[in-house]
Amino acid sequence: MENKMKFEEAILLLENKIAALESGALGLDEAISVYEEAIGLIRICNDRLEAAEQKVRLLTEASDGAVTDAPFGDINED
Repeated sequence: MENKMKFEEAILLLENKIAALESGALGLDEAISVYEEAIGLIRICNDRLEAAEQKVRLLTEASDGAVTDAPFGDINED
C-alpha cells in the first residue's frame, strides 16, 4: 500500500475491498489477499485520523501553552 495515500482514497478502496469480500464471489486465496489489503488500508486510515487529531490538538492549544483537550463538540467558540 502506498504510505502517502490520502484518507479519502484509502476509504474508497477499503469500501471496494469490503464489498468484494461480502459478495462471496472470491475464492479462498483471493479473499485472503483482499483481506490483507483491507487491513493495510485500515492502518492507513487510522494513521491519517491520528495525524488529523494531533493537528486539531495543536490548533486548540491556548496562548499560555495549555492544551484544551476537549471533544470537537465541546469546544466553545468565543
